[in-house]
Amino acid sequence: MDAYQQLIATIALTMGASWAAGINLYATIGVLGFLGLSGNIVLPEQLLVLQNPLVIGAAALMYVVEFFADKTPGVDTGWDTIHTFIRIPAGVMLAAGAVGEVNPAIVIVAGILGGTISATSHSLKAGSRIMINTSPEPFSNWTASILEDVAVIAGLWTALHYPVTFIGLFVLFLLLATWLLPKVWRGIKALLVRLKQCCTTPTPPPSPDDNLPVKPPFRES
Repeated sequence: MDAYQQLIATIALTMGASWAAGINLYATIGVLGFLGLSGNIVLPEQLLVLQNPLVIGAAALMYVVEFFADKTPGVDTGWDTIHTFIRIPAGVMLAAGAVGEVNPAIVIVAGILGGTISATSHSLKAGSRIMINTSPEPFSNWTASILEDVAVIAGLWTALHYPVTFIGLFVLFLLLATWLLPKVWRGIKALLVRLKQCCTTPTPPPSPDDNLPVKPPFRES
């Protein structure tokens, strides 16, 4: 039974860390590092570096920066674009480190799955933010950002303390993402088409005189 519980806990930590990294990497690192340093959880050996106070401090600093950038319309999309190249690789490393000392093949598989999971959560976050930014008021951005922060902290806490519950919720997230991502992508494409139409100068319609035959110049006899 202990081996089964350890396996479930490892799966939940692997999926939870990579999922959360795709939404808010710095909150993920800060929460895992603080819980490990305070003795609330025992991190795998490969993730013990997260307990370093320097790592926790850097994650906290970047979280503060992201806290404000993520709530500013337009800036949040630029921030998400840059972090496409940060969150997904970090999700790979966190997932690979979460499995601990096992067969290298399992570590590689965990990294591949972790990258896919973090890419999914990141794409859903970034795509939905583009759609939200079409609203002129900032309150929807603030609400979405706060809900994302709460989801990351609550999700990690659930994964660490109630792994079976988290796995069930994670399966629901995958089903929801499978349904939502195509809709978000179609919405972004439609938005880009509208922006292109707004930025393109319309060609004026031809004048009625343009259709008249051109008369030859008058010649004196």
